Amino acid sequence: MKLNRVTALVAILSLLAAGIAFAGKDLDAVKKKGFIQAGVNGGVFGFGMPDEKGVWKGLDVDTARAVAAAVFGDASKIKYVPLTAQQRFTALQSGEIDLLTRNATRTLSRDTQLGLNFVTVNYYDGQGFLVPKKLGITSAKELGGATVCVLPGTTTEQNAADFFRTNKMDWKPVVIESTSELAKTFFAGRCDVLTSDASQLAGTRAIAPNPKDYVILPEIISKEPLAPAVRHGDDQWRDIVDFSVLAMINAEELGITSENVDEMLKSSDPTVQRFLGVIEGNGSALGLDEKWAYNIIKQVGNYGEVFERNVGVNTTLGLERGLNALWTNGGLMYSPPFK
Repeated sequence: MKLNRVTALVAILSLLAAGIAFAGKDLDAVKKKGFIQAGVNGGVFGFGMPDEKGVWKGLDVDTARAVAAAVFGDASKIKYVPLTAQQRFTALQSGEIDLLTRNATRTLSRDTQLGLNFVTVNYYDGQGFLVPKKLGITSAKELGGATVCVLPGTTTEQNAADFFRTNKMDWKPVVIESTSELAKTFFAGRCDVLTSDASQLAGTRAIAPNPKDYVILPEIISKEPLAPAVRHGDDQWRDIVDFSVLAMINAEELGITSENVDEMLKSSDPTVQRFLGVIEGNGSALGLDEKWAYNIIKQVGNYGEVFERNVGVNTTLGLERGLNALWTNGGLMYSPPFK
């Protein structure tokens, strides 16, 4: 009998501990405010930038909108906070923002030392170099002695230093904190080269006075898995952000789009029914309405729609899917089952 009491006490304590881990303090704060404060770039075309009417657009912006659609059923329930590379993690740690969707690379040190949790990657990238075409440079290995525009406090800065050291080349970094100011400095000719994630280079080139005057060199010198991040301490909030990204990927796998999602509600496929909340369970597991995934796809779209709308081949950036294609098409985008 004594053993049974001990066993019961251990079970109760385990349940209490699980409840504390799933308390949802950050989610509760978001719900109390009625909107999500999302940290974004603010200066990278195609990923995070307001248009001429002040409307925020981009792949990272749409990622934040997906989370708002999941939580509130309304993708517009967001306040965007533009942040520099140096500000972004501090803003999340301090609680200034609830969610970071600002082309941040997941690394071991950031995951372990900054008190952050990265979720599913929303863009697989790699670092490259942008140069004026008039220089006649065709390879990054011709950049010895170059002045290089780079953002501080980024993996970009360290990667560039490693690249030049490995190839026994000198370089002169020109360090500027703001993405927009860095681009202006490069276009003004104050540095020979701009280095960043290749997607950002494409976005920077797109806003150049004459984009055809610049070329992205062929070398990719790093792996940059870009992912949204949240603070440690709220597993429920992390799960919601994680599965909001995964919902867009899963919808593309299932052939569900913003255009056909209403028709897909009538599907007899149990996998589709569970995903869209016709068969209940996924919503309650996350603490959300059962139509949370439906709301994401209806209001924001699946991953393929988001990619093509913001950075795809028919946009100014003209990026191929590449690593960001579905796993069934040779890419890395893959979703676990929604059940």
